[in-house]
Amino acid sequence: MFNRPRKWQFLALLAFTILILQCVTASRAQTRPPVRIAAAADLQPVLPELLVSYEHQTGEHVEASFASSATLATQIENGAPFDVFLSADMGLPERMVHDGFAAAGSEAEPYARGTLVLWTRNQSDIGSLDMQLLRSPQVRSVAIANPQRAPYGRAAMQALTTLALIPAVQPKLRTAENIAQAAQFASTGNADVGLISLTSALTLTKQGHYVEVPTDAYQPILQGAVALKGGANAKGAAAFLKYLHSASVAQQLERGGLAPVQ
Repeated sequence: MFNRPRKWQFLALLAFTILILQCVTASRAQTRPPVRIAAAADLQPVLPELLVSYEHQTGEHVEASFASSATLATQIENGAPFDVFLSADMGLPERMVHDGFAAAGSEAEPYARGTLVLWTRNQSDIGSLDMQLLRSPQVRSVAIANPQRAPYGRAAMQALTTLALIPAVQPKLRTAENIAQAAQFASTGNADVGLISLTSALTLTKQGHYVEVPTDAYQPILQGAVALKGGANAKGAAAFLKYLHSASVAQQLERGGLAPVQ
C-alpha cells in the first residue's frame, strides 16, 4: 500500500502520462488531412452535431459541404477532393461506383430513409394542412427543391403526380436549388407552403407546423453513402462510414427526422 507521498507521486505520474498520450493522439490527428464530406442539403440540420460527437470520440477532424445531391455529384466528377459522399438518394452513390469515382472496394450503402412533409408558417392563414389543400386559391405558392437536382424535389413531384395535383399546383411552384433553400422559402414567407424534408421541418417547429405526405405517394427516399477515391484520407473515410452505420448514430438520425433503413 502506498504511503501518502508515494501515492501522490504515482497519481501525478499517471496524470502526466495520460496528458502525454492525449497530446500524441491529438498531434497525430492534426497531421492527417480532415475527412471531407459531400453532404446532401437535408442533412444540414442533423449532421453537424454528429460530426462534433465523432471528433470528440476519435480526434479525427471532419469537414462537411452541403448542397443538392446532384450538385455534389457533379463536383465529385469534376475532381472535388471529397472523401465521403452522403447523398439523399441511392442512385447517385451507385453512379459514383459505376463510373469509377468510389474508393476501391467501396459500395453504395443506405444509411437512412427520408420523409417528405408539407409545412407552413404558424402566421399563415392556412387552416388544417393536407395535400388536397394545395388545390385551393388560399395556397398561392408552393416551395419545392429542384426535382432535377434534389431527391426530395423529385419525391415532391412524384407525390403531386400520384395525387393528381400537378394541373392545380404546377403554376404555384417556387423551385429552390435544394431542400434547405425550399425550407427557407417557406419559413420566410416567400412561399405559402413547402414540400420539404422532415429534417428541415423539425428545426422549424417553433415557426410552423407540418403533416407528412402519404408515403405511398412517392418512392422511398433511401439515402446512400459511399467512400470516394478523390479524397486524401481513405482510412478516415472508412472509419467515419463505420460510425455512420452504427446503432447509436441511427438513433440520433431518427431523432432528427431520418428513419432507419428497413
